[in-house]
Amino acid sequence: MAKISKKRKVAEAKHDLTKLYALADAIQIVKDVTFTKFDASMDVDVRLGVDPRKANQMVRGVVTLPHGTGKTVRVLALVTPDKEDEAKAAGAEHVGLDDYIQKIKEGWTDVDVIITLPSVMPKIGALGKILGPRGLMPNPKTGTVTMDIGKAVQEVKAGKIDFKVDKYGIIHTSVAKVSFPNDKILDNAKEVIQTIIKLKPTAAKGTYMKSIYLSSTMSPGVQVDPKSVTL
Repeated sequence: MAKISKKRKVAEAKHDLTKLYALADAIQIVKDVTFTKFDASMDVDVRLGVDPRKANQMVRGVVTLPHGTGKTVRVLALVTPDKEDEAKAAGAEHVGLDDYIQKIKEGWTDVDVIITLPSVMPKIGALGKILGPRGLMPNPKTGTVTMDIGKAVQEVKAGKIDFKVDKYGIIHTSVAKVSFPNDKILDNAKEVIQTIIKLKPTAAKGTYMKSIYLSSTMSPGVQVDPKSVTL
């Protein structure tokens, strides 16, 4: 049997694994059981009563967190020369086109978000096998394929995130850093969860929000009472 560490014992003693907690209480518990030396992310996992294999039950959305993510988001703007200054002024770390496409083909993906123009998408299509698995493929539905490059870069920098249900019916996303004040974590988490509620597919039957868990990067999960996160 694997030996349970002292920190793990302390963490498990601080909350009841069988209990549902109000979101505000769950936030404090996760803080209490987080022992990482770095500033861990505060993550939300939502299990939905949908079948992601069916197109009419796919749940995907975009939300701007009221207090940002706490992360430095590295942006690559794949744009034509006439849009380069706009992208740079908005704060994109990497700006260009053909040279970056070649770098990506060679394996470079050291960015968090890629934003591009509709006219450039045919060139980027060939990068799907590289960018897709890393969640970096630009998509009009998430606002990363747009003519308004400057606005898109600014929104991503300000805390705009996109999420998508996985093949198991779970949405996993980070909503803050553990160092954030509790009220700011609460605002961000509510914004994400309530957005997911609004996106309920009409084809979904039965219980939509099956479970909600809050955790940090290396902490145990704390189950949240869905009734504590209402519209």
